[in-house]
Amino acid sequence: MDILFLILLFTIKHFVVDFVLQTQDEVEHKGTYLDYRGVKHSIKHGLGTLLVLLSLGASFSFSWIYCVLDFLIHYHIDWFKMNATRNLTPADRAFWIWLGFDQTLHYLTYIVFVAIIIS
Repeated sequence: MDILFLILLFTIKHFVVDFVLQTQDEVEHKGTYLDYRGVKHSIKHGLGTLLVLLSLGASFSFSWIYCVLDFLIHYHIDWFKMNATRNLTPADRAFWIWLGFDQTLHYLTYIVFVAIIIS
């Protein structure tokens, strides 16, 4: 698999799931541990990862491992960020710092995935 193409697909997947498919209901409940709406958002990420890897010819069992890992990692990053920003609004500078940190952790997750997959 081509490294840059894989990173591109993970980046597009992340944009679509986090900014196009995420509902306001999911956003509002990601900070409540194991609330089904936050879980549903992270399931979308895991399934997106599954689709990315399957579309590149990876086996289902291989892709399923990364699907579950993406779900678990994404869920906990989002849960932590939602709790860290509970009393912040977009008018607060700290809100944007936490959002940037959240997004950075998500993209670092994909870089680690790619590093493992390519090795």
